[in-house]
Amino acid sequence: MEHERQAVNCVVSERALREIYLAPFAIAIRDARPWALMSSYNKINGLHVSESKRLLTDVVRGEWGFDGFIMSDWFGVYSAAESVQAGLDCEMPGPPRLRGPNITVSLGSRKVTEYDVDDRVRNLLKLVKRVERLGIPQDAEEKELNAPETPGFARKLASSGIVLMKNERQVLPLDRSKSIAVMGPNAKFAAYSGGGSANLKPYYAVAPFEGISSAAKDVKYTLGAHAYKQLPLLSNLTKTNDGRKGLTARFYNEPPEVKERAQKDVIFVDASDMFLADYVHPDVSPELFYIDLEGTITPEVSGEYLFGCSVRGTARIFVDGELIVDNATKQTLGGTFMGAGTREERASIHLEQGKTYTVLLQFGSGLTQTVRKKGATAMRGGGVRVGATLKTNAEEEIDKAVQLAKEVDQVVICVGLSGDWESEGFDRPDMDLPGHTNALVSAVTKANSNTVVVNQSGTPVSMPWIQEVPALVQAWFGGIETGNAIADILFGDINPSGKLPLSFPIRNEDNPAFLNQRSERGRMLYGEDIYVGYRFYEKTKRDVLFAFGHGLSYTSFSLENLQVDAKDDTISVTLDLNNTGERDGAEVVQVYVSQRMSTVTRPEKELKGFRKVFLRKREKVKINIDLNKKLATSYWDEERDQWLSEEGTYDIVVGTSSDKVVAGSSFLIGKSTWWKGLH
Repeated sequence: MEHERQAVNCVVSERALREIYLAPFAIAIRDARPWALMSSYNKINGLHVSESKRLLTDVVRGEWGFDGFIMSDWFGVYSAAESVQAGLDCEMPGPPRLRGPNITVSLGSRKVTEYDVDDRVRNLLKLVKRVERLGIPQDAEEKELNAPETPGFARKLASSGIVLMKNERQVLPLDRSKSIAVMGPNAKFAAYSGGGSANLKPYYAVAPFEGISSAAKDVKYTLGAHAYKQLPLLSNLTKTNDGRKGLTARFYNEPPEVKERAQKDVIFVDASDMFLADYVHPDVSPELFYIDLEGTITPEVSGEYLFGCSVRGTARIFVDGELIVDNATKQTLGGTFMGAGTREERASIHLEQGKTYTVLLQFGSGLTQTVRKKGATAMRGGGVRVGATLKTNAEEEIDKAVQLAKEVDQVVICVGLSGDWESEGFDRPDMDLPGHTNALVSAVTKANSNTVVVNQSGTPVSMPWIQEVPALVQAWFGGIETGNAIADILFGDINPSGKLPLSFPIRNEDNPAFLNQRSERGRMLYGEDIYVGYRFYEKTKRDVLFAFGHGLSYTSFSLENLQVDAKDDTISVTLDLNNTGERDGAEVVQVYVSQRMSTVTRPEKELKGFRKVFLRKREKVKINIDLNKKLATSYWDEERDQWLSEEGTYDIVVGTSSDKVVAGSSFLIGKSTWWKGLH
């Protein structure tokens, strides 16, 4: 939850905190032994995490035995003495805002002790020594690690996670020998990642149209519909004076009004989306500086072109010297730049085909911004995003798509979201696909019954057309090889084996957290408690669009001869897995555990183990999945403040998704056990 993330108090029961929200961190520390952790921005039950001795010291270091380094999220420290006492080793980023001289004052007033400070320094030096052993030069120049094996590995990773959601009439795999139309807002856009801190600059990124075109001969394209939240990047259309695709950025310490101001730095920019949190130059003022971002555009088509920019700072766009967009004089807050930036301001201008225009953006760093958002993470330096695109008519684009769909044998509609829609710094207000996407899917499906929808999103989207579409693929944000991986699945070069790691509700109102979606007066109640995801839908007997663990294949599997041995500390689950079809493929066997009679309310069942197994066609194998008995049966006992593996009878069911369990057995725990720790 990102709303008021630096101020919000997340009110959550201890049981939900332990069973749902702390559990992934406990698993990571137990199995991976990480060297560092990061504290979050928010409060939990009244106390900021960076000031929570109970979480950082008592739980993480005490119960879990973590011996590493704990840093804050960027600008996520709100005190000096309290955070030191809590066990927070380092305030990020540097230089510190609240530590430094404040620690000296705190030592003098005995709000912290030398032991507290020594402990923090000791953990910092331990990390330094660990990193030194890796042999990475300090402040070395950044290098690409695009090794020869990277593309193949990335392609395999992406295809392994793609989920075949629906495949009526065996529309998939596609037939390479037949004509194909590819369309939709994500067709020529490589949705390789979500936004915010998750977004890294790729070596390259393959769009779905590119991947499909490489795999088949007769492939046609039309747009169908736009789905941008912010305009496509201006840098897609511009060139520098030396002919490179992108723009030139010139840095100054004075605003444009200052005559004969001195240029302090100049760099080439290949993407007109600049986040300057880490920009450093010895001659450029670190807090207050200005940039001229310039390039030329030569339109391939005459028409009205939209220009727009969002900014953490101030910005103005000029085309051939004419002011087109003013995002400086009167600013309106938006969700950009971790919530600290403005909305995208837009304006249009007519451009002629073949004529070259000079586009100039004048940017002022973050301190020049005239509006502020309470609780937003305002990074040093600020940032600016500049977009431009040819204006289109939505109805005309859908009509073109329908006409093309009638002319071909097969259609692939690439829909979904992007880093603009799913990002750090804001929450999605609904589950809707953007723009005219839904209208496009419905219209094209009526025109061609062999239509496949490929959705790329990191979270569920509503699908009002799901009954009309014969085939659906959930492709997520697939990294640099996303387009090729999608093509591998669509043409059957790879048999899909991905499974949903979450449930797809029918509508937004069905979500367990629907009534608790935002901070209200600084408070956010986690009212769904432990009943998140499939736990909620099964307990309330509420239908979903697609269940947790769902995922189809081009072959078929059966599970037989389930056996459960729970005599010692390990529950050993053994069964036969059969590939009953005519294609090689992989299946994910899922093991769920439930307690028949408990002294507290528990979910209908919970996933406690799984295994992905590849089988040749008609192959049969015996597989084993071992579960730690305490971890598989325990819940958090709030009275004892411990885990409890409660005596009684437990059921085990196995299946290929949470709603497709095909075999079951049971075991007995003869005596209750309370415990703490990682296992």
